[in-house]
Amino acid sequence: MTSRSMTSVRPRLAAALAIALAAAVAAGCGGGADPDDSASTSRSGSGSATDTTTPGTGSSTPSTTASASPSEPREATNVSACARQKAEALTEEQALGQLLMVAFDTAAPKTALDGFVAEQHVGNVIYLGGWEGAARVKETSAHLQAQATDAATAGIPLLLAADQEGGEVRQLRGEGFTKVPSAKVQAQMSSTELTAAAKVWAGELKAVGINVNLAPVTDTVPAEIGRANEPIGKYAREYGSTPQTVTKASTAFLKGMIDGGVMGTVKHFPGLGRVENNTDFNTTGITDSVATAKDPFLAPFTAGVKAGAGLVMVSSARYPGLDPTKTQAMFSKPIMTDLLRGQLGFDGVVITDDINAKAVRSIPAAKRAVDYIAAGGDILLTGDPESVPTMTKALADKARADEAFASQLESSVLRVVALKERMGLISCS
Repeated sequence: MTSRSMTSVRPRLAAALAIALAAAVAAGCGGGADPDDSASTSRSGSGSATDTTTPGTGSSTPSTTASASPSEPREATNVSACARQKAEALTEEQALGQLLMVAFDTAAPKTALDGFVAEQHVGNVIYLGGWEGAARVKETSAHLQAQATDAATAGIPLLLAADQEGGEVRQLRGEGFTKVPSAKVQAQMSSTELTAAAKVWAGELKAVGINVNLAPVTDTVPAEIGRANEPIGKYAREYGSTPQTVTKASTAFLKGMIDGGVMGTVKHFPGLGRVENNTDFNTTGITDSVATAKDPFLAPFTAGVKAGAGLVMVSSARYPGLDPTKTQAMFSKPIMTDLLRGQLGFDGVVITDDINAKAVRSIPAAKRAVDYIAAGGDILLTGDPESVPTMTKALADKARADEAFASQLESSVLRVVALKERMGLISCS
């Protein structure tokens, strides 16, 4: 996508940004496995090849006076003057790039994503495929961040993410990385012990340039389902079979990550614990017919939001009790806007599970991108970097035709930039 193709978009986006910023001011904002593990190449989302107060907390108490009506995407609020300044300085292409996270496969050369950052202005990367050794990861992270130039990303550093849950889902392993135990084993530790351990694990990630862990898993897998739950239970990725157990352990893990300087992510909202099949490889058996807005299984997600999770990963399963149209969660306004941002009060960054997963692959990539942002999401995580130009063009085209959508894009960019400020990646001092 060229600068020329975007010149007509910026006036609409700028106007939308002004609306979002006015709302913010009115709100009173201030200045995987070891090589012999069976899931060694799987990513967290569902074990696949990819899976408010202020920006300092990532959450808020739901307001009974919120201006947004049900199914109306909420504007970004509580954004600092610094984040506003950084967002306003972005070109259209750079702004859209902040909404992409692309996969960096372990088998790819170090320069594999250079063009995507330079030409597509991609603002975020996830390590996939099982990376061996801290030295290699550290070198790659430094190389990637060096690509975040003024021309590419307006100098805003990348979110560099990994799935380092523990057990069979550990994308970083070998020398320099602890063999983190599975969630079930972690849950046997006291909260104090788990937080301390997670802080050490976070230190290992931070030392190699990783600043986001797509963990902890906050899905609850009922005991009667157990290993029959393919995405979570099969690999012991759950902390337990009750929301109380999951809440206690997942928040302890999350606290340790944040204390250790790595942002945590709760997933896979609103929960994959009751589905039969893995959304990465199936289009059937991916419906949770039990979940409602009063589902006790939402408690670990609520706790994660209150504990300061900067990101929430949304699933690609279906929840008819939450959205009667049976629209998949990542494309559902009732789930992402009304439930997550409204009922749970989350004003941070919502990220997809792999948007190229089998469960959604029949939908054209352009439509996936547009429908996700329209539903209230922010970052599109794609295991296929080649899909980036198609998605960014679709977002730009939609913004040209729809001012409300342009406003949503700006709000999403503001949330991503605010998260990066919270993480200390950018400052205005």
